[in-house]
Amino acid sequence: MTNYQEYCIYLKGRSLKGRLYRNWWLYPRLVRHLSGRVLDVGCGIGDMLRFRPNTVGVDINPETIAWCRKQGLDAHHMERNRLLFDAGTFDGVILDNVLEHIAAPQPLLAEAKRVLKPSGRLLAGVPGPKGYQSDPDHKVYYDEAGLIHLMQNNGFSCRMILPMPLRLPRLSERIRQYCVYGVFDVHHG
Repeated sequence: MTNYQEYCIYLKGRSLKGRLYRNWWLYPRLVRHLSGRVLDVGCGIGDMLRFRPNTVGVDINPETIAWCRKQGLDAHHMERNRLLFDAGTFDGVILDNVLEHIAAPQPLLAEAKRVLKPSGRLLAGVPGPKGYQSDPDHKVYYDEAGLIHLMQNNGFSCRMILPMPLRLPRLSERIRQYCVYGVFDVHHG
């Protein structure tokens, strides 16, 4: 079994509680910051594609793309750091729990900026300390300041930070699902 197959099986094995959290708490709060046609980079098994109409998914994992397509979702295989869409194609880009897996995310962020319209918005989520430590594939940890710094250095302006599920002292250290989401606009100038 390949790592891609193992990861696809892992994603499909999420708990009912996890699905309920995503569909009834997390996604409704995130999608209100997106409009128009959106690209979900690292779409996995298509949770966001199922939740939000007018969303296209891409992933480097051919197993998850095959799964998404069998479910009738608009998902495409991508090469690392290369989005297969024309410049200015999307109103929004989502990077949900993707950046921490990439040692040098600058090429992917440049691609995200390229496929965004000039008024585009990027939504990026990264795990808190406990979530970061739970996956041996994680390469870079970002706290709120680190996420903002990364995005500003790659052509995005921070609109807001959304700790999820809630901003509570020490929650990030206690639950694996805690993530920091940032809403970023394409920076002009």
